[in-house]
Amino acid sequence: MRRRTVLRAATVAGVGAGVGTAAVPAAVAAPATGPRIGILLFDRFSLLDPTGPAEILARLPGATVTMLAERPGLVRTDTGDVALLAEKSIDEVRELDVLVVPGGSERAVLAVFERSRVLQWIRGIHRRTKWTTSVCTGSMILGKAGLLTGLRATTYWSGRAYLESLGATFVDERYVRDGKIITSAGVSAGQDMALYLASLLADDRTAQALQLAVEYDPRPPFDTGTPDKAGPELQALALRLLAESQV
Repeated sequence: MRRRTVLRAATVAGVGAGVGTAAVPAAVAAPATGPRIGILLFDRFSLLDPTGPAEILARLPGATVTMLAERPGLVRTDTGDVALLAEKSIDEVRELDVLVVPGGSERAVLAVFERSRVLQWIRGIHRRTKWTTSVCTGSMILGKAGLLTGLRATTYWSGRAYLESLGATFVDERYVRDGKIITSAGVSAGQDMALYLASLLADDRTAQALQLAVEYDPRPPFDTGTPDKAGPELQALALRLLAESQV
């Protein structure tokens, strides 16, 4: 009886520390032999775009997730209130299994369009990836890099026409796979994409367990998460709130 009590206490303590890791120390010590995942940061990115997928993908067995930018250091979000640390510059990374390109404010994405060095790096990395992915307006960056010509893709709901001007065919889905490119719709859709990607990198059972591990079972208090459900008035308000919150 005493041994059972100790094991139960260790498990509960482990969950409090982070998804039961204290109960299975061997998993913590295991060498990284899984997918190498790089997430590109740029000034004024949207916070959940990289962090939502990272929360899921970093828990794949053996996976490594690295935040990257033109230069290592802190990179600010589109509100200016939060920063993430880019551990490596893009010059230090020549090969990845998975590339994740987040979105950001209109100003941020247009600024990346002018960074030929970044676009060239994306094209080079894409040639070697198993999967190249994007969240929200990150698909526009892939499009500007020339990776979406003739492909089906998705993006933030208000960006359909612009994405198509970059050569893609817009598909109104949470995430869209065409070949080895997976694009996802706005912000929170990156988590759906990450779970699907986890099933491709591992298997369905692992992805299902990861969904439970992060307790991803959204039940929002309102049903206005798509433009059709929200209607024109809330669409306009949503875009205004975004614009006013961005620096």
